[in-house]
Amino acid sequence: MSEQVKDTGMSLKICHLYPTLMSVAADRGNLFSIQKRCEWRGIKTEVEPVYVKQTPDFTQYDLILIHGAADREMELASRDIQFKAESLREAAEANVAFLCVCAGFQLMGHYYQPAKGERLNGVGLLDLYTEGSSERFMTHMAMECKFSYNGQNVLVGYENHSGRTYLGKGLEPLGKVLVGWGNNGQDGGEGAYYKNVFASYLHGPLLPKNPWLTDYLIARALERRYGKVELEPLDNTIEEAAHQAALNLAMKFKGTVSAIEAASWKK
Repeated sequence: MSEQVKDTGMSLKICHLYPTLMSVAADRGNLFSIQKRCEWRGIKTEVEPVYVKQTPDFTQYDLILIHGAADREMELASRDIQFKAESLREAAEANVAFLCVCAGFQLMGHYYQPAKGERLNGVGLLDLYTEGSSERFMTHMAMECKFSYNGQNVLVGYENHSGRTYLGKGLEPLGKVLVGWGNNGQDGGEGAYYKNVFASYLHGPLLPKNPWLTDYLIARALERRYGKVELEPLDNTIEEAAHQAALNLAMKFKGTVSAIEAASWKK
């Protein structure tokens, strides 16, 4: 990477929601990936952590990140996020970009019902609900998205969740499961997306091994403020090697752990 980077004059304002309460499985790497790929292009980033009992206007951000958590931490977040719910829904409708991973994905829906314990309410931003199970989905995973960026549309990562998530009829899954379980192990879909809200169960973390999705999120986040944005290409040799290694590892499980073996993908 060149030491001299041209200043584009653009900046990205990022909200990291519950950075200490919800950040398992190296999910903080998603933020680092966004920051570095912006820095390499001369795009400034401003990161604002938002904690429990803070209720900002979420429409002021360009990008909102909310990551995974264990059930206890998710319970605390579920209570607090009710005070943030209206502003989060307004931000989504205003085309603010979101990346929501695992528990963050579940909290964007109507509710998460653990296998044991009380129901945890979400914000209802996405038309989905999640039912807990005594068994976990744990495997290396790959999926194919219906959308693409720079000719790429395959995502890789690691899923580790006991929740079974079911989407409403009007909500699209983020992708079609190639290897793994996906949202519920039945319908062949993984994650969800609505406007600029992108949600997934994939850890790993997700973005460093999927640079095309990182750039897609950055571009969508910037377009709200600057209009159509063409990101400068980067040398993705290392990132693509990590992506291919993760894909190769996932494909070793094809036919043994796959949600789409039991259900056809609906076009």
